[in-house]
Amino acid sequence: MRFHRVETVRRLPHPGRGFTQGLVLDGDVVWESTGQYGQSSLRRYRLGAEVLDWSAPLPDELFGEGICLAGDRLWQLTWKERVALCWAPSREPSATGERPDAEPYTTVRYNREGWGICNAGRWAVTSDGSSELILRDLLTLEPIWTVLVRCEGRRVGGLNDLEWQGGRVWANVGSTACLVGVDLPSGEVLDVVDARAIAAREHAKRDPQSVLNGIAAVPGTDDFLLTGKNWNSIHQVRVVPDRKARRPEKLLGL
Repeated sequence: MRFHRVETVRRLPHPGRGFTQGLVLDGDVVWESTGQYGQSSLRRYRLGAEVLDWSAPLPDELFGEGICLAGDRLWQLTWKERVALCWAPSREPSATGERPDAEPYTTVRYNREGWGICNAGRWAVTSDGSSELILRDLLTLEPIWTVLVRCEGRRVGGLNDLEWQGGRVWANVGSTACLVGVDLPSGEVLDVVDARAIAAREHAKRDPQSVLNGIAAVPGTDDFLLTGKNWNSIHQVRVVPDRKARRPEKLLGL
């Protein structure tokens, strides 16, 4: 197992300071899913922009969660509602900033709580806040296989927002400011990333929910975008080796 920390490459605006549940970077376009009943949305903006380019609210009874792009569709999970939303959004911002230049979403039945989702090439991979990752059909989200995630023999619970990068699944670990890199065939944690330095700068003491949640790979690099619920900023970070002695059970709350 390898231990890492993050170095900030640049700090960028977080338009709308959303209650981030999912984050995807497509070229220089950011897609973001925000949560909370009565406040959930799907949003789009240019990386580095100060304002949203487009935003579509979800019905009050839906709590938005993770998102991923899959060809000409965008999947958006919901938390406890047992449905996923399938959007067919335009990739290009509206010249006038008007809503909408996207087709209405359709819904599909979903068999678990929705937390995180990423496109792993052949499959969608999803989390539900437990120690399990589910491989799913990219076109239907029907479950195919379940992977149990372990770190040195211990289950890693709280798996949340997901990203696929470098041949492994990277996951936010709920209630921590850490990421894990998971080998999908075995479920073993190969990398632990300590992002506490960034989270400490963004966490609002009067807002206990302002935790790290939101990870997106930066194409053409090994960098990630990291943000959190109601954070002021999006951080482009580079993962670098951490030479200090670390205890994974302490970092990950095992």
